Amino acid sequence: MIFDKDGNTTIVLQEDASLQTFISNLNGAYDKIKNDHIILNLFSFTRLTAGDILEFLNISNAHRASGKSFVLVTNKVSYDELPEEISVVPSIQEAKDIIEMEEIERDLGI
Repeated sequence: MIFDKDGNTTIVLQEDASLQTFISNLNGAYDKIKNDHIILNLFSFTRLTAGDILEFLNISNAHRASGKSFVLVTNKVSYDELPEEISVVPSIQEAKDIIEMEEIERDLGI
């Protein structure tokens, strides 16, 4: 598992692992990054389904409840296929933009 920290945001990616291994590793390392906004780079996975993305729903909800952003990056699944409560975008830059917008909304109390 690779962590790329940029200010108060951590980008997480894993090479050569199954989705279940990635989720397990993320849960194990979560305490190290729980105070940051989290971007999960899922481009290393060649096939992903909406069901695969929903595997991240619990950790996403818990992280967002703590006042931090949690964004998944993949172009394999459309955000239209997923519930609104999970953020999925097709690029790292869009993930950073989502975090910036969510920070503004939190500051404004929206």
